[in-house]
Amino acid sequence: MENVIVTPLEFPWRTADPFLFCVHHDDAYPAGNERMGPAAPLDGREIGQDFAGKDGWRMYHGETVPGFPQHPHRGFETVTILRSGVIDHSDSLGATARFGPGDTQWLTAGKGIVHAEMFPLLERERPNPLELFQIWLNLPRASKFANPYFSMFWRESAARHTAPGVEVQVVAGALEGTRAAPPPPESWAAHPDADLAIWTIKLAPEARWALPPARPGTNRSLYLFRGAGLRIDGSEVPNGSRLELRPDFAAALRNGAQESQLLLLQGRPIGEPVEQYDPFVMNTPSEIRQAFADYQRTGFGGWRWPSDGPVHARGEERFARYPDGRVERAPTPLR
Repeated sequence: MENVIVTPLEFPWRTADPFLFCVHHDDAYPAGNERMGPAAPLDGREIGQDFAGKDGWRMYHGETVPGFPQHPHRGFETVTILRSGVIDHSDSLGATARFGPGDTQWLTAGKGIVHAEMFPLLERERPNPLELFQIWLNLPRASKFANPYFSMFWRESAARHTAPGVEVQVVAGALEGTRAAPPPPESWAAHPDADLAIWTIKLAPEARWALPPARPGTNRSLYLFRGAGLRIDGSEVPNGSRLELRPDFAAALRNGAQESQLLLLQGRPIGEPVEQYDPFVMNTPSEIRQAFADYQRTGFGGWRWPSDGPVHARGEERFARYPDGRVERAPTPLR
């Protein structure tokens, strides 16, 4: 395919400027115990650093509840698209939240934030599957030291584009008149000429759809993570593939006999030097050293929660408490 470069998916998924990478977490957690951790033995796991996927799930950095206890970020954004399961968020701004399937959290780290992302297993009588994308989106030099910004986008107001056999959730950008909610103010996505788009795409069996072209100079990747038999311009694409698309290419998608699911990431490149030392993304090595020094000195606002990996009560519904104290409740129950 002269308009497409196809490569296998790796972990994490490779991306192109302005994105840094994308992680697809897909864990088949068992029923939960009284502490909202897995009701299963943890023997054979490297607790605190469990990424092996034993029995189809991971504790990650969690010790009792799976997830990612407090950790700092500077210089980029995280976009977390939750497809199944529950995430409990807490941060050094004083924001906290619980969100569920179909919800998206967008967090601008800017000059520095500490946050925890925990995956409480609420169901005690049945499994607790969790699936999400976490996308790291770079910030331009001018916004590296912006004030941190916390956003929640609930599933009930998600922008969706539908066509026969096709459903697209427009997390960022616009598609044929369907426009996502405004991104955070300092995001690269907020620049009118960034041509930034984040879409999840579901194709029914045998569905056909023409992916519209992007602007010249835009980087564009399509990730096929579930399905079989998808063809682009007549050529079959293996499941578990990244497709780098020429921006002016209107890709003709023809699905096979199974449902296919894809993620699209596109944007005009920022085009600045990237110096990354996880969890900081800056432009120069000296800025990385400064980030470590600033974090050690200030704690990016300090940690105000009773544990490194706080979770909410089992019966808590979806909500967001913003740094100014405002509380927002999702329109419908979690389950």
